Amino acid sequence: MKLFDISTDSTCDLYADEINALDIHVGKLSFALEINGDLQEYIDDFKCYDDYVAYYNKLRKGAIAKTTILNLQSHIDLFESMAQKGIKNVLHIAQSNGLSPTIDNARKAIEIVKEKYPDINYLALECKSTTIGEGMLVRLACKLRDEGKTNQEVYDIIEREKLHMQHFIITGDLMYLKRGGRISGPKAFIGTILNIKPIIQFTREGKLEITKKENGTNKALKTIVDEFGKFSRNKYFNIQIVHTDNLPLAEKLANMLFEKYGVKPEIRIMGPIIGAHVGPNAVAYAFLSNEQRPY
Repeated sequence: MKLFDISTDSTCDLYADEINALDIHVGKLSFALEINGDLQEYIDDFKCYDDYVAYYNKLRKGAIAKTTILNLQSHIDLFESMAQKGIKNVLHIAQSNGLSPTIDNARKAIEIVKEKYPDINYLALECKSTTIGEGMLVRLACKLRDEGKTNQEVYDIIEREKLHMQHFIITGDLMYLKRGGRISGPKAFIGTILNIKPIIQFTREGKLEITKKENGTNKALKTIVDEFGKFSRNKYFNIQIVHTDNLPLAEKLANMLFEKYGVKPEIRIMGPIIGAHVGPNAVAYAFLSNEQRPY
């Protein structure tokens, strides 16, 4: 019997069937698509692979995605719905505060809900990650929960391991980084013309930073594959590749990692919230190492 429940943001990019199988609660973020001046709002709640592909095809055709954070009221609704069901103990895992102040809303919401349900023990943890990195930490938390650990014990383990989650990201189009404020307009334009591929990593502060730049996709792939060799695999080791509707590139990366290191990554497609900021055709991988992040 589990001693606590787990909740998280939809930026963990777990699929609908996985959310059900893991028995977790997910706060759904929203996004809007602007197409020819018309703005339509959606919930991050895709049900099948084709939903993801359709989304990225809309971006390719010129749609502009606008995302929002999981606000205070959404967190209150999430936690109150669990409290109403008699759930006393919860561990909530939020995406990096280097990307969004989601964790602040989560902690404020817990205090508000606790006024009505004073006997709840809800803990909120910021994971210094997002998308597959966040998802892997959520799955690790579920594994530990199912082994009989308490929410405080799992909180402590995830808190200790989160800076050991390494990420390497190659974007498909620099203009999406420009929209997100990661690089300037002129640099994005020149970089696109010259086919510059920035390599992006999470820092210890949980921020996404460009750490290297390569000329072309093949050189960028070789660089991030070589980077894997600088780390050793910890006891919770897992490796996943995520792409924004660029399966051939994801498979190429997986083959390169297998040929050089004998690891077999799981390949996944990225959800719409983080995908809006890296754009179509990006590829990334993440894994847990013994070493902390270098930056």
